Amino acid sequence: MLLFITENVVRCVYMTNVAQLKEFATKIRIETIKEIAGIGVGHIGGALSICDVLAVLYGGVMNVDPKNPCDENRDWLIVSKGHSGPALYATLALKGFFPMETLKTLNRPDTILPSHCDRHAPGVDMTTGSLGQGSSLAMGIALGNKMAGRDNYTYLILGDGECNEGQVWEAVIFASGKKLDNLIAFVDDNKQQLDGFTKDISGMNDFAKKFEAFGWYAQSVDGHDVKAIEDAISNAKAKKGMPSVIVLNTIKAKGFKKWEGVQGNHNFNITIEDALQFEKDILEEQAR
Repeated sequence: MLLFITENVVRCVYMTNVAQLKEFATKIRIETIKEIAGIGVGHIGGALSICDVLAVLYGGVMNVDPKNPCDENRDWLIVSKGHSGPALYATLALKGFFPMETLKTLNRPDTILPSHCDRHAPGVDMTTGSLGQGSSLAMGIALGNKMAGRDNYTYLILGDGECNEGQVWEAVIFASGKKLDNLIAFVDDNKQQLDGFTKDISGMNDFAKKFEAFGWYAQSVDGHDVKAIEDAISNAKAKKGMPSVIVLNTIKAKGFKKWEGVQGNHNFNITIEDALQFEKDILEEQAR
């Protein structure tokens, strides 16, 4: 009887956590669209496709403190696909790293929030945007923390199109050789890049098998399923002696029904009216 009660309590707490993570991901999407609508144009597709993994990371997985964003023992996140900056900024603001009002300054003169991830924003660990370079930065950070004897993690988010860059695979080889088991990478496999569908440009085929061939522990999950992402991170942390990658099967512009998966949604114009309709639609869908 005691065991039965314990199991039910655990299950109840877990389901509440999943619901909270879904709600957090929805809030990130809404604030991301509001940000971009404020300036009228931005990288909508690639920002919306990573909102769920950001919700999981900042919803409890990562050891971070908004009051002390430069704590040397914190977990690090490098969003190598830097054009997804608005989604990261929205996440950080919602977590209290800086005021929500700051989001209204996206990409405006004297802002701390340019369109690509920038360390001027509290909580952004590395300036990124030149695709491929974030991978090397993450390797150096992970190695440095390991050499310093810290038990923190470095997380890296790569784009599927970004993986056309040779620098990414140099970094992948390096991480395996140095046995960086304090590094967990994600590939945002939303099937599109700037010039079209990834399969038509430089088809990467099975990302998990490629990383495995280079000595990584690889998993593939639904990138919009917060429970699946959370479970995959737990699996990765349990795997010692090698770096880990989690391939996120995602939809570009996820949540924005008008543009979900539509070719060319990389950098769309958007109005305040669009943002208001988006918020209404996504809240209605969540309530179902």
